Amino acid sequence: MGAKGEALAKQFEGKVQEATAVVEKLSDADWKKTTSAEKWTVGVVAHHVAMSHEGITRIIKTVSTGQSVPNFTMDMLNAMNAQHAKDHANCTKAETVALHKKNAAAATAVVRGLSDIEMGKTGTVLAGMPSMSVEQIVSGILINHIDEHLGSIRATIGR
Repeated sequence: MGAKGEALAKQFEGKVQEATAVVEKLSDADWKKTTSAEKWTVGVVAHHVAMSHEGITRIIKTVSTGQSVPNFTMDMLNAMNAQHAKDHANCTKAETVALHKKNAAAATAVVRGLSDIEMGKTGTVLAGMPSMSVEQIVSGILINHIDEHLGSIRATIGR
């Protein structure tokens, strides 16, 4: 474990707790509102965040070993996200909160276990985009992903 991993794990845990608190307080009516940013229901956005911790963690593990994510494009990401929205249109709050907690705990453990050397390793995450360090992936993708979508949920429900 390195100092950077520990600091970023704590930052991520704070964001996870914040998101959990917001999602747990959503009413059934809020859950069904459509966000203006993603054009998905609040429930689907919350489920997307919960599910994404796992995929982003796989990217972190890959790059921390000095590898790149092979041939992954923005179009592929958008298609995956659109399919997820269709597949989980009827997700429940209980299943979403449970998935969020489970996947966030696993992501936190991975981040916390990274050495400072691993945090500095770089690789391509999206084809055609500049390489990113593991530290940049954790802060710019894993943590920012929660902020981005939580902001959308809050804007939609008026909080």
